[in-house]
Amino acid sequence: MGLSAIEIAAIEHARAAPMLAQVERWVAVNSGTRNLPGLATMAEMLASAFAALPGELTLVEPAPVETVDGKGDVLPLAHGRHLHLRVRPEAPVQMLFTGHMDTVFPADHPFQTATWLPDGRLNAPGAADMKAGLSLMLAALRAVEATPAERFGYEVVINSDEETGSFASAALIAQAAKGKVAALTYEPALPDGTLAGARGGTGNFSIVVRGRSAHAGRNPEEGRNAIVAAADLALRLAAARGDGLAVNPARIEGGGPNNVVPDLAILRVNFRPASAEAIARAAALVETAAAEVAAAHDVSVHVHGGFNRPPKPLDPAAERLFGLVKQAGADLDIPVAWKATGGVCDGNNIAACGVPVVDTMGARGGAIHSAEEFLIPESLPERAALSALTILRIIERGRV
Repeated sequence: MGLSAIEIAAIEHARAAPMLAQVERWVAVNSGTRNLPGLATMAEMLASAFAALPGELTLVEPAPVETVDGKGDVLPLAHGRHLHLRVRPEAPVQMLFTGHMDTVFPADHPFQTATWLPDGRLNAPGAADMKAGLSLMLAALRAVEATPAERFGYEVVINSDEETGSFASAALIAQAAKGKVAALTYEPALPDGTLAGARGGTGNFSIVVRGRSAHAGRNPEEGRNAIVAAADLALRLAAARGDGLAVNPARIEGGGPNNVVPDLAILRVNFRPASAEAIARAAALVETAAAEVAAAHDVSVHVHGGFNRPPKPLDPAAERLFGLVKQAGADLDIPVAWKATGGVCDGNNIAACGVPVVDTMGARGGAIHSAEEFLIPESLPERAALSALTILRIIERGRV
C-alpha cells in the first residue's frame, strides 16, 4: 500500500520513544500478582507514564474475588488496582488497548533482577510478559496522538491479575470493550514475531470433598475417605479428555496421619476447551461426576470455580484485523504470521464480547514464566511502529 506522510511521521515518533530505559525501570519492580505493595508501586509508575496521553485516567479498585483455601473454606482474595484510561469517548472510531502489570514471579522468587545476555537479549522478570508490551503500547499511542486524531477514541485497561485469570478485572474489560471496532492486546509475540491466532479456552475448579474421619484400624468402616472420593472424581474427569477438551487434575490436598480416615480433600482441576460445545460438555461432566461421587462414597462435594476464558476462534472480523496487521507489517518490512495456540489471555475475553482482537502485539521474546525469560530489545521500535501504523489504518477505515 505504501506509507503516507502522516504514517511516516507517526512511525518515526513511535520508534524514537525511550522504551528500553522504561522497561528496565519497570522490571526492577516485583509485581507478582499476589505482591500487593509491588503492584501498587507498578500501578503508580504506569499511571505517571500513561498520564502523557489525554483523557481521564483512574486506578480502579479490583472486583471482589473468592478463593478456596487448604481447609476447604471460601475466602476473599485481595488484588491490586487496575489502570483505566478513557480518551475521546465521543469520537466515531473507538478502540480498546489492554495489557497487564502483574507477573508470575512472587516477591520471594529468586528471579528478581535484569541481566544482559551475551547475544544482546535482556533476561528479566516480566521483560517480555509484558512490561515491554506496555511500553511499546504507550509509544504507539503517543505517536498516534501526534497526528490529527480527532476521529479516534479509545480505552486502555492494564489489569493487575491477568496471570491468575483476570477474575478481578474481567468486568472492567468487558465494559471497556463495548462499542469498539477492534482491540489490541500486548502479550509478547514469539521470538520470530509469530502472533497467536485462534486460542482455546480455560476453566479452573476447586472441588471440596468432605467425608467423615474414623480410626483407620479400629473402625474404618465408619469413616468416609475424602481422599479416595477425590481421587475417584479426578479419574472420572480425566477420562473425559479428548474431542476438543483437555482435562488436567492438577492437585489433591488434604489427608493427615496414616491411622486416621481423612475427612477433607480439595481437588484442583484445569480444563482446556477448544469450543463452546466443549465448555458445555465439561460443565455437565463436572456436575454429573460430582453427584455420582457424592452418592458412591457417601460424601459431600461442593464445586467452586468456572470457565473464565472462553475459546477465541478466528472469525471473519478477526481474520480481517489480522490481515490489516499483516499489510502494515509488509509496508514496514516486518513479516507477520500467526498460528493457533493453547495458551489463553485477556484476548479470549475481548473476543467473547464480539470485538476482533490481536492479542500478541507486544515485543518479541521468549521463555516466559521462567527464570530464562528474555526480551529482544530491537523489537521494541519495530513493534511500536507496527502498532502505530495498524491504529492509523483502522482510524482511516473506521473499521477492520
